[in-house]
Amino acid sequence: MPSAVVVRRGHFNAAHRLHNPDRSDEWNRNAFGPCNNPNFHGHNYEVEICVEGDIDPETGYVVDVAILKALFDQYIHSVLDHRNLNLDVEWFANRLPSAENIAVFIWEQLAPRIPAGRLQKIRLWETPRNYVEDSG
Repeated sequence: MPSAVVVRRGHFNAAHRLHNPDRSDEWNRNAFGPCNNPNFHGHNYEVEICVEGDIDPETGYVVDVAILKALFDQYIHSVLDHRNLNLDVEWFANRLPSAENIAVFIWEQLAPRIPAGRLQKIRLWETPRNYVEDSG
């Protein structure tokens, strides 16, 4: 049976601050630079949800992209969009909201909910030049 990778792209805006409370302010400034701004800073994130699987002979789909959109809207966009990740999102209460950890959060929310195929990769663009990938 032929297989394919389906990719759905989503978008959200969020603020965060990279600061390790177990380290000194000087260490944090050196480690995180402007991302350590005490007043936070924001990004326009782009997310690629990549699902791999066999193509269903009845639908021609690996998974319906409308389902991926609905999952993204319910479990990612509604939780992260226009939020301060440090203050508003419980998952980050004890984690730095780095792009790497945001990608892990997205993976954890979506992987068990994909109804067909399997989540292959999350690609999170923090800026037009910087992205991270998580493959579980």
